[in-house]
Amino acid sequence: MPQTETDAADDRRPGEFVQSLDRGLAVIRAFSDDNDMLTLAEVAKIAGLSRASARRFLLTLETLGYVGYRQNRFYLRPRVLDLGYAFLSSSSSVEVTQDHLDKLSARIGESCSACEYDDGDIVYIARAAADRIMTIRLSVGRRLPAFCTSTGRVLLSSFTDDQLDEYFATYPRESFTAQTITDEGELRERLAEVRERGWSINNQELELGARSIAAPVADATGRFVNAVNISVPTSRVSVEQLVDEFLPELLSTTAQIGADISHLRLS
Repeated sequence: MPQTETDAADDRRPGEFVQSLDRGLAVIRAFSDDNDMLTLAEVAKIAGLSRASARRFLLTLETLGYVGYRQNRFYLRPRVLDLGYAFLSSSSSVEVTQDHLDKLSARIGESCSACEYDDGDIVYIARAAADRIMTIRLSVGRRLPAFCTSTGRVLLSSFTDDQLDEYFATYPRESFTAQTITDEGELRERLAEVRERGWSINNQELELGARSIAAPVADATGRFVNAVNISVPTSRVSVEQLVDEFLPELLSTTAQIGADISHLRLS
């Protein structure tokens, strides 16, 4: 069962939480695809800090080479990639997953991705891209809301009732298209269906013209390690084709990834 943010917080012992580190990371997280260059005031607002605190953190990050400054705006410098690379390079499961995604994408001629759940979102940890079908830029490290993505619903389907209660009470649900399901009751029904059948379909809920199908990667204990999806354009692949033609390939791949990861952890 995935550990939630609350679980992690409960594990903290008094005096061990370093608030300044938390705030410094919040400054880094303020930057995104949509906010790649920010003023001091914008960083402070997004990170939830005073301007004075945000300025101190930004100047420290600039001195360390993680942040740059030009035309009265701050931006992330390439050195910040070292933080993400440390995770990718130390995770043999990511390497195994990427290898299988490359092979799956080559066989079916479509884009494939692997995602993990983190704080209400899914985070892309590996991707093999074919033709570009989505206007949303997808790459390793990109975050999207879990509730309206095929991989997100797969991972949410493993949550306990208490975890789902906390999830729905904590994270907002924005409509991205007319197809996006935001109603809690309907989402719970969809998650129950995913839990029963073992896979999930997203039909234009995140972006019009794109649909996907996802399944979990489980380790030897049955715990979901991540979820893998296949993304296709609606103009070329129907929902029926996704299920009849692509689902068997997807399930075969996720089983192979799970077996390889389990073997790595036992060796």
